Order: sequence, then C-alpha cells, then structure tokens
Amino acid sequence: MDPLTLGRLLGDVVDPFTSSVSLRIAYNNNSEVVNCSDFKPSQITKQPRVDVGGDDFRTFYTLIMVDPDAPSPTNPNMREYLHWLVINIPGTTGASFGQEIMKYESPEPTAGIHRIVFVLYKQMVGRQLIHAPTWRNNFNTRDFAQVYNLGSPVAAVYFNCHRESGCGGRRMI
Repeated sequence: MDPLTLGRLLGDVVDPFTSSVSLRIAYNNNSEVVNCSDFKPSQITKQPRVDVGGDDFRTFYTLIMVDPDAPSPTNPNMREYLHWLVINIPGTTGASFGQEIMKYESPEPTAGIHRIVFVLYKQMVGRQLIHAPTWRNNFNTRDFAQVYNLGSPVAAVYFNCHRESGCGGRRMI
C-alpha cells in the first residue's frame, strides 16, 4: 500500500496524485526522511537540506511543510499548522536556492504522534509572487495550491514526530 495512503495524508492534506519529481529531505546528521520514519524534536531543530529533482533549472517549485495533527492527533483544531514555505525553487537544485516565505519552525509536539508532511508543487507559470500567510495555524495546503494555481503535487514525503519522551505508534482506524 502507498505510504501516503497508509499515513492518511491523501485525503487529510492533499488529493491523490502521481509523483513525478524526486524530493529528498535530510536533517543535520544526514538522516533522510522516508515515509513513515520517526524523528524526535531534538533531531529536527535545524532546517533540513532539501533536494528537488526535475528537468531543468528554469522550472520552479513550491515546498510546503505542514503538521495536520496540531495541536494533537485527537483534537487537530489547528490543522494544518504551517512549519515552512519556500517558493521559486529552481529544478535540479534545493530549497536553499528558493525564496523562503515562512521561516522554518521546528515541530515540537506536546501530545501524540504528529505526521509532518513535505509537499512539492511545480509552479505552472515560472517564478511566482506568492504572499506569506498571515498565520501558521489553520493553513490549508489544498486551498493554497488552488489560490496560486499550483495544480496537483508532484512529490510528497512525511515522517512521524513525537515529544522527546514519547513512544508508541499511531493508531490506525
């Protein structure tokens, strides 16, 4: 089964899509994010390295990082919490070559296990002017993509994050 379906990210954050661009995310000690991996807040305090595939550097991408389980998986009333937003990332480069619209904010869950998802969109019109949202909580990835005519995602990856002393797994329904 597809990990994004298993993690209930298809439906909660984005509609089903076909991945067409490579997306590699790695934190400080080269810990690569793979779907369903686990990270503690102390492992993700610094902005990760993000490598975007694509055909050429004249194609631009938008990267969104959200927590659909804020403040807790049982009561996600801040869904989705925006942790990072980078636009105008040239293909075949990384997020450091893009324009950071919302600075990276490290996830720090206080209850439960949170899914942290990175969603990548191909910008349809080349470089875009995208305005920063006025707040981080109650962000909506689908609505944002529609407002800025981003179409369907081209890649996504997620990890599970829980407080430092937390343990256990996510309950699947």
